[in-house]
Amino acid sequence: MPRKTEQFLLVTPSDSKNLVLIRDLVGKIALRAGFPQDYVDKIQLAVDEACTNVIRHAYPRNRRGDITVRIGVDSRKLKVEVIDHGKGFDVQAVLAKDVNHRLNELKRGGLGIYLMRMLMDEVRFDVKPGKETRVEMVKYRDLRETDEQKALQKKLIEKSHTLRR
Repeated sequence: MPRKTEQFLLVTPSDSKNLVLIRDLVGKIALRAGFPQDYVDKIQLAVDEACTNVIRHAYPRNRRGDITVRIGVDSRKLKVEVIDHGKGFDVQAVLAKDVNHRLNELKRGGLGIYLMRMLMDEVRFDVKPGKETRVEMVKYRDLRETDEQKALQKKLIEKSHTLRR
């Protein structure tokens, strides 16, 4: 029997003022779909990180573009796509950075993609430089996290909050 997927779409200027709107929308959809609050918090943080990357890196300072957030939810999972039409980035170069070193530094930034990958069950990047960057993140309703995953997630979330102050 096919699963019915509900789709939601938000297109907003890439401005940090809009992060609350994006987080609220994603959170309300996840809650309405029956995800537990701890999953909702993780989904919201991962989406916030993806959108923050767009705001900081996708568009030159003198040119603002849009962030498109596409959400699909069915009985098994919630999928969020964050799409921009900015300059793109080298996914492999970012993933090759030493995350442990970055965690021990007191510098801002550099943990967003790692956070997304730790908080969500699947994360994929499709980058067409100068045309489109698409980050696809999936959280499954019934996939259980290990205690080790939860501990690392907690450490990353705390570090992220510390660096944003």
